[in-house]
Amino acid sequence: GEIVYMAAASVRHELLFKFLLTILNLYTQKNDLGLILGSDIPMKLDPQRRGREPDILFLAKARLSLLQPTYLDGPADVAIEIISPESYERDTRDKFAEYEAAGTPEYWLFDPQRQTAGFYRLNENGQYLLADMPGGVFRSASIAGFWLRVEWLWNLPAELDVLRELEVI
Repeated sequence: GEIVYMAAASVRHELLFKFLLTILNLYTQKNDLGLILGSDIPMKLDPQRRGREPDILFLAKARLSLLQPTYLDGPADVAIEIISPESYERDTRDKFAEYEAAGTPEYWLFDPQRQTAGFYRLNENGQYLLADMPGGVFRSASIAGFWLRVEWLWNLPAELDVLRELEVI
């Protein structure tokens, strides 16, 4: 193992985390799709068996048996990272390669400082490709029916307004 020291998250990072965690959690609960977890549950990834803790992860209902008391035994269906200045290399290079190699179907990568969003999906060869976002809207292949306006990530509208638009409430 290797100890990685991390700086405290920024307020912008934390607000985006809270926004995403709220809308994803309520969306997946209402539609009985699986489980959304925050950043304290590591994924034990093959082939490295290394533990990585994405900021947010989604585990589909059919794969809940992979969840152990203190970790996820394998990749999530969606791993989400919110980049901080100190985590740029780790999130865009190291975790990207590890999530791809482990077979994480979707990797969402957000940089609030640069206001960039990348939604990556594994192709048939097990490589990440950047997903299309027609009209600035991303539609998840792993979270059935879930879509997201990229502008929400930077404007952070009220969660209740977004949940109404997603027809959760």
